[in-house]
Amino acid sequence: MNFKDKIKALFHRSQLSEETFEELEDLLIEGDIGASIAFEVVDTLKNVCRKEGISTPEEARGKLKEILRPFIKIADFDFDDKRLNIVLILGVNGVGKTTSCAKLARWAENNGIEQPIIFAACDTFRAAAIEQLKIHGQRLGARVIAQQHGSDPGAVLWDAIDAARKNNARLVIADTAGRMHTRADLLRELEKLDRVVSQKAGDVSYQRLLVLDATTGQNAMRQAEIFNSSVKIDGVIMAKYDSASKGGMIIAVSKQFGLPTVFLGTGEKYGDLEPFDIDRYLDDFVGD
Repeated sequence: MNFKDKIKALFHRSQLSEETFEELEDLLIEGDIGASIAFEVVDTLKNVCRKEGISTPEEARGKLKEILRPFIKIADFDFDDKRLNIVLILGVNGVGKTTSCAKLARWAENNGIEQPIIFAACDTFRAAAIEQLKIHGQRLGARVIAQQHGSDPGAVLWDAIDAARKNNARLVIADTAGRMHTRADLLRELEKLDRVVSQKAGDVSYQRLLVLDATTGQNAMRQAEIFNSSVKIDGVIMAKYDSASKGGMIIAVSKQFGLPTVFLGTGEKYGDLEPFDIDRYLDDFVGD
């Protein structure tokens, strides 16, 4: 039985008991919400149910949604059609950064950004990342700005911004490296890219999106901690958000680091990128 089925079974019981609360606590921890948040949520739910005379799990589920909602930071993601938009896609290797670049380009096209859309292949540490981005560019009709494997990522971004200016492009999506051995390396690399945008780009809409794998639990929390301490993150793309993910990571990342999830990656196709909807998410997480 997967996480969502367990939650559903718990709230379909006829009686609300101390055992129900204990099981809910365990389930929330299993669902990647984190132990401290799970304890806080269940304690609050117990007090609310006692004060309001709530006696059935179904009623308690409605209150659980109300309790969880303020923990989830919301931020709309959109493009400025009057200025150049620059989006840095951040994250460790293997979370789906390069694929997320492609999905974001398709979403941008579907939401009013005309070609040319420009990809900046700033992950110069992995030759495979450059080649993968070029394949996505060919399929999507987007231009890819790349240099040799091992070249300076800042120079690649500089060239991409230059190309955008010359071609009147409205969007540059930069795929960045994820193989940083220390936090100091990460900080230096991201600071360099930030400087390129501030010095070269001029008046732009600039956003940094962190890609996390929704199925990796505490590993994703550690990644969020490292990136969030290194650069101002504007939002999260929660990749691999499907039947294998439990969903609580969205709450944990938001509550602990103040990071809003702006997109859910729900599959492998270019169209499988959905703007985050808090009502739909809560219905999915605790049942509707």
